Amino acid sequence: MNTQKDNISYSAQDVIIPPEQFVLPTHNSDGDPIPPMTSEQIYEFDTHGWILFPEVITDDDLKEMQEFAYRLHHDPESLPEHERNTLGGPLQKLIDHPLVVSLLNEFTAHPSVTNSHCYGYTVESTTLFYRAEGMGGFGPHNGNGMLRFPGDVHYYNAFPGKGYSPHTRVVWELNEVKKGQGGTLLVTGSHKSVYTAPPEIQNPKSDIWDTYGCPPGSLLFFTEALTHSANPWTNTDNDRMAIFNLYSPVDSGYARVYQPHPKLLESMTEMRQTLFRSRYVVDNSKNTD
Repeated sequence: MNTQKDNISYSAQDVIIPPEQFVLPTHNSDGDPIPPMTSEQIYEFDTHGWILFPEVITDDDLKEMQEFAYRLHHDPESLPEHERNTLGGPLQKLIDHPLVVSLLNEFTAHPSVTNSHCYGYTVESTTLFYRAEGMGGFGPHNGNGMLRFPGDVHYYNAFPGKGYSPHTRVVWELNEVKKGQGGTLLVTGSHKSVYTAPPEIQNPKSDIWDTYGCPPGSLLFFTEALTHSANPWTNTDNDRMAIFNLYSPVDSGYARVYQPHPKLLESMTEMRQTLFRSRYVVDNSKNTD
């Protein structure tokens, strides 16, 4: 169909909408390559709402992180003041580990505020969960992620060929977790549920709950839209020592962006610093080419 304006003829073939252009990071701030998620991993996270990678950290790296986290919990005064947190020492590498960047690139990154030098999401919180026998409580929360109202980032969007988890939890289990003895409880698929959770879910022994066992150094992802809960730690062989990191999109969030100690932030690479920038969209991708 042709149109006439100012004596110039246009056809439908002349009207071309350019595709969206963006570049996701292919390397993290340490220069390590980002492995793309496999189609099976993408399907598992989208379908279940969680995925576990066993033994990601091993050997000397794991030992160093275990020792630092133990000191952080039991003797924080022995550490420099600016490193008395879960971004201190060797734990800082976990915040943008290649597998973390891989999943967040796929499910959390905001395309318009990311590039090869800038992450497309921010860190909302980072915490050490240290649990000795009997510690921890049961308290189910979240779920129904497909029905959350705008402004609530505890949601999950899914379109043909694409899932979006704006509020994504990353858990590093630095000690062994024995299945059914205190690991995080998860209701598989509840991020897409449209029904109110039944009363049975208030019982941690209900068959509706899934959980996991894993060796030390394992990595757990779950969308915060998933119904989940802590669980009392009953493992008598070792304490739980887990780093819980929470990521949110750059254009929105549930709480303020986490702010590391200024001295610690200054010591980070420029790319890692982008994980702690303010939330807005326009001109918020750093070091653009």
